[in-house]
Amino acid sequence: MKLFDVYPLNPIEIVKGKGSLVWDNNGQEYLDLYGGHAVISIGHTHPHYVERLTDQLNKIGFYSNSIRIRGQEELAEKLGHVSGKVDYQLFLCNSGAEANENALKLASFYNGRKKVIVFKGAFHGRTSLAVSCTDNPKIIAPVNETDHVVFLKHNDLEALQDAFNAYGNEICAVLIEGIQGVGGIKPASTEFLQLIRSLCDEYNAVYIADSVQCGYGRSGKFYSHDYAEVDADVYTMAKGMGNGFPVAGISIAPKFKPWHGMLGTTFGGNHLACATALSVLEVIEQDHLMENASSIGGYLTTELNKFKQVREVRGRGLMIGIDLPEELSHVKKDLLFKHHIFTGEAKPNVIRLLPALNLTKAHADRFLEAFGRILNA
Repeated sequence: MKLFDVYPLNPIEIVKGKGSLVWDNNGQEYLDLYGGHAVISIGHTHPHYVERLTDQLNKIGFYSNSIRIRGQEELAEKLGHVSGKVDYQLFLCNSGAEANENALKLASFYNGRKKVIVFKGAFHGRTSLAVSCTDNPKIIAPVNETDHVVFLKHNDLEALQDAFNAYGNEICAVLIEGIQGVGGIKPASTEFLQLIRSLCDEYNAVYIADSVQCGYGRSGKFYSHDYAEVDADVYTMAKGMGNGFPVAGISIAPKFKPWHGMLGTTFGGNHLACATALSVLEVIEQDHLMENASSIGGYLTTELNKFKQVREVRGRGLMIGIDLPEELSHVKKDLLFKHHIFTGEAKPNVIRLLPALNLTKAHADRFLEAFGRILNA
């Protein structure tokens, strides 16, 4: 048997990591500003993370949701405290797509409706309804096609108002990333998120804040939607939640009333997942990583804006998009193969920075020096 070839791979094998550094099988060091797609939130092999995971593994690694798992209760309490949503409820699952699927299902149970408002440039996952809410027809299989989903222009207040005027009480939910990731690091404006909140209140629709990539402190606030100073009805989380261990969840407003069997999962919220997720929140809180994300992210943004070749720098905190002209399409490749720095990308030519939230200024400067050398070569 061989692997199903769906990933374009760099010819690099990473075998070790520590903090914001990783090493390949030849001993070459790399600076990791990609974090495995915004997953590594507190740094590779963080000692507290390793200790928490190892300690739990030596006790019990898994049992199903047919019994009480105290770690789930501890995680819910800690998440409520760190996120500021103390009166919300937590449902645990395994991935970002699964979190969004459950959020949409919950919304439809709540108001009995089917129509979902989403936005151009959105990425919400690769499964069932989540992929139909994703703005990429190429990855939507015929079985996923549905007429329940309506795409609107991102940050277009008039289009959003018109959609509610047209569909009114048919609208089940509005699903939106606080900052689009795959779409090119494009923040939703404060005014846009506030209008979503207002219209959802008026029409009894559900405001779902996709925080899979832009949440968990990456923006400098726990949820990037918090910049609009409104509360969503449901927040979906995944990538940075377990620092590499598969764990995801949805944070659910108190107005939603659960019933047994409403949602479910085999692996979600298992003992190991809860231990890793707790370790991440503990490090974020104790080491003030949201403040660090805001500070180092602000520094990077300021310095990147000084390069005249850069078209635009977008994002918040340590979720940064560097929009480059077509003639600089080689920069990401040069960063990796000439300067040994991992970054992400978005089409057509945006470099995405998604590093660990404890990225140091020294590592930020290492990137800026390499970036400047490439641009000025």
